[in-house]
Amino acid sequence: MSAPSSRRGSAVADDPEIVTDPSLPPVAVTDEQEREASRWTWPKIVLWVAIALLGGLAWVMLAIVRGETVNAIWFVFAAVCTYLIGYRFYSKVIERYITRPDDRRATPAEVRSDGKDYVPTDRRVLYGHHFAAIAGAGPLVGPVLAAQMGYLPGTIWIIVGVVLAGAVQDYTVLFFSMRRGGRTIGQMARQELGRIGGTAAIIASLLIMLIIVAILALVVVNALGESPWGVFSVAMTIPIALFMGVYLRYLRPGKVTEVSLIGFVLLMFAIVGGGWVAGTEWGQAIFHLDRTTIAVGIIIYGFIAAVLPVWLLLAPRDYLSTFMKIGVIVMLAGAIVLVRPEISVPAVTIFGENGLGPVFAGPLFPFLFVTIACGALSGFHALIASGTTPKLIEKEKQTRFIGYGGMLMESFVAIMALVAAVSIDQGIYFAMNASAAATGGTVEGAVAFVNSLGLTGVHVTPEMLTTTAANVGEESIVSRTGGAPTLALGLAHIMHQFLGGTALMAFWYHFAIMFEALFILTAVDAGTRVARFMLQDSIGAWVPKFRDVTWRPGVWICTAIMVAGWGTILILGVTDPLGGINTFFPLFGIANQLLAAIALAVVMAIVAKRGPSYVKWLWIIAVPMVFTAVITITASAYKIFSPVPAIGYWANNAKYRAAQAAGDGSLGTPEVVNAVIRNTAVQGTLSIIFVVLAIIVIIAASVVTIKAIRAGGGENTEDAPVPSRRYAPAGLIPTKPERELEKQWEPILAEERRELAHRGH
Repeated sequence: MSAPSSRRGSAVADDPEIVTDPSLPPVAVTDEQEREASRWTWPKIVLWVAIALLGGLAWVMLAIVRGETVNAIWFVFAAVCTYLIGYRFYSKVIERYITRPDDRRATPAEVRSDGKDYVPTDRRVLYGHHFAAIAGAGPLVGPVLAAQMGYLPGTIWIIVGVVLAGAVQDYTVLFFSMRRGGRTIGQMARQELGRIGGTAAIIASLLIMLIIVAILALVVVNALGESPWGVFSVAMTIPIALFMGVYLRYLRPGKVTEVSLIGFVLLMFAIVGGGWVAGTEWGQAIFHLDRTTIAVGIIIYGFIAAVLPVWLLLAPRDYLSTFMKIGVIVMLAGAIVLVRPEISVPAVTIFGENGLGPVFAGPLFPFLFVTIACGALSGFHALIASGTTPKLIEKEKQTRFIGYGGMLMESFVAIMALVAAVSIDQGIYFAMNASAAATGGTVEGAVAFVNSLGLTGVHVTPEMLTTTAANVGEESIVSRTGGAPTLALGLAHIMHQFLGGTALMAFWYHFAIMFEALFILTAVDAGTRVARFMLQDSIGAWVPKFRDVTWRPGVWICTAIMVAGWGTILILGVTDPLGGINTFFPLFGIANQLLAAIALAVVMAIVAKRGPSYVKWLWIIAVPMVFTAVITITASAYKIFSPVPAIGYWANNAKYRAAQAAGDGSLGTPEVVNAVIRNTAVQGTLSIIFVVLAIIVIIAASVVTIKAIRAGGGENTEDAPVPSRRYAPAGLIPTKPERELEKQWEPILAEERRELAHRGH
């Protein structure tokens, strides 16, 4: 294991003393070759001018030239063009002036390769793995809930926010973790910020992880509650994933594409079969489950999935979900371009102006920015980018493609979710997303509630709700909170116009439910596993045996503790009379963004320690860090101190306590009142803990940063450089110099494969 370097203010990326083996071909493309490959030509200039003009036109159509409706294709063009420009230019600035990768230097995957945790992985496979791990419920749910504020604020935050904040965090955390042997964000905080800041970061990461996984699971529960079709189809993904794991390990090792195609076919059978099973008496009896039962099932599943070997369930589910996620989003984008649905939702609604929306309450600033978390900026990603992915990176320059590029793909998921949500009728949207306490859970109650909102052009009828439910093969769509059912309906609404007509709406709806469940269960699997690693590492400071990830009692104990934590919050959300997702999601968003502020604060301190040549580019990290700190601390203040019960947790707690003391039954039964009092107390307490811990970390990081700037640098905690003995291209498509180097390395790689095959026999 390489030892940390103790030099001050020096960037290892600039080290001239890294000398590679002269008997091998070059392990990196030279700077001159890179400059030649990226030289501007007239075709390149014309292409990028065209991309910029198309993107500019799309933004003008969305933000300025908008009438009563706006065409959905402009969302696709604005997003794709902005992503391309951000990746080509902004991420290159970060690479050149902040990270400064050096492919002559071996990554931890090469230095510590053990075939288990440290494995040099093909960049394309790793991109899929990383994307599958980071893309959970957030990019699906947040934009759907935020649609009540209108389409424009969410669109700007998702697209611009990811380029300037979310992708910056993911890329830099991944790079600096890789330079430190794959240490977690908590370990890096402890090393960079000292005992107080580091301890606060570790505690915050563990607690926030509980909230994140609980809300991910709650989305699945709300999507599958009383839906036998959905329960059967999603349940079938587990044996399919297990079969794929066995197939890939024992029957056909290495055949990733082959097993993914088989898995996709089996998934299609599971969806179609779900419709048939739901139509039978025995199917209704077995798979028509209430939400509490489903929650208990997911808790049990979470424990088992986190202790099983990675190859048996988590890895094959990654294969399944990556193909499904990217494939479905690209398919939806293509359908939008072809169908060109007109969006009638206002750019900014009355709820975006007054902050008293029925889906969630709170003003546009700061609550839009914490409701749409994962699609624009997500602290959860910092845990993945400093957890498994940095241990698998083959070459340093690949971190831009995987970290920055992976986050851009998740942002595109969020934009597609927003378009799907705003494409359906506004009346149906509010009927689906208002809590059961508001609608009574009935069609009649939903009609009365939505029509009482007094929205211009919105009038819902019982026939609209019952017909829509029948079209998608569900008994009811009223108060199907959580975002997932709304996204599924929006996807079905667009896709049935593209393929199949009304007769296929039920298929597309449950296809979307399956797609979302795959998204989310992957994150539940990975999140629980990462949380277990974090807890084992923390306990290991006092009981070293716990740091041994092969010690099964430690694995089981830590997994049980973390599952019990998020499982308790999940049950509170499922049984919350005010609609679990409506009250818990703001806490999820705030916690997630507080973790992002912590991650960016740690990166800021690391960059400042690298020396004066880096400090002038520190604003690239500091600006998103300050912005997310301001929005999350402000949102926390609202939730803790607001006197409005619909916004403030403690105000709502006081309202229900007063009703309980007065014997007032107007707010619900004694059980309902007790549940609200309990849940708001939990949420209010967690809000206080989270924001206090985040402030401690931000202050500690700011102090370290200022000291480093004044001193002209600080301690370099990167692992000592080791010369690399392998080569791989940096991006998805190799450049001409990279292709030439690949040809030189092919005989060596072929010989390695022959040796491995010989050892296997």
